[in-house]
Amino acid sequence: MNKVAILNLDESFTPLGKENSLKFHKFAFPSGVEPHIKIDPPLYYDFNTVAIVTRMRNMEDLMTLLLATDALKRMAFNKDKKFRIKVFIPFLPFARQDRIMVNGEPFSLKVVCDIINAQKYTGVTLYDVHSDIAPALINNCTSIKNHVFVEEVLSDKVNYLIVSPDAGSYKKIFPLCQYLDYKDEIIICDKIRDVATGKLHGVTVTTADLHGKDVYIVDDICDGGGTFLLLAKELRKRNCGKINIIVSHGIFSQGETSLRDCIDHIYTTDSFKDIQSDFITQIKLR
Repeated sequence: MNKVAILNLDESFTPLGKENSLKFHKFAFPSGVEPHIKIDPPLYYDFNTVAIVTRMRNMEDLMTLLLATDALKRMAFNKDKKFRIKVFIPFLPFARQDRIMVNGEPFSLKVVCDIINAQKYTGVTLYDVHSDIAPALINNCTSIKNHVFVEEVLSDKVNYLIVSPDAGSYKKIFPLCQYLDYKDEIIICDKIRDVATGKLHGVTVTTADLHGKDVYIVDDICDGGGTFLLLAKELRKRNCGKINIIVSHGIFSQGETSLRDCIDHIYTTDSFKDIQSDFITQIKLR
């Protein structure tokens, strides 16, 4: 018996489908700070693996995942049977805090990874995680690359340039370009940042003339968008055509307004939230 049940903790996000999905109820206690979940029985005779799917947008989502995991383990224990529990967390919180920059800071990513490891999942799947540090810290971890998503965005595009926004991104963009069979120049950029404060002072672009070609900046996360705004200004100075962003995880914490002033279009997935916008094209993970 290898049937897999799916627990879609965000019922609007179902990249693994809805077939064999478990029913549950979520609510918060009156304090407002204590989430709760109850998974509907019976669960016991139809499957031996549960795949939990979650979008991790805040600490409530993390706590709900932990509570759901505990509930599944206890239900299995009550029937003298162990479930194999896997989890799909496309956007991993704190993935950007993957090192200690100055004395006095926590190693935030390590804290989150230790919490995940404590659940003893059979497998943990991430999507286009920020760096290789997270998969190295999480047991039984796989990170899906963004190659298929970017390929879908660029499938009908011609005469364009791919832009790497910083040194970290270049490590991932080079194999991406090999996958795409991209033959043109990779436009390499880098950030100028104050290590102590984290404040971004500017960006550098290695290429002087972009010859009027449309550019596609490929990155894993767009949070407030400050890096992209600075980069767009530098690219405009270098004779580019339209400026587009391909970003796996669209947070857009500062909204779209400032981005619309400098960017022509954005492409993202639904890994973080659902978006309805004429400015942002969202491609569903599947």
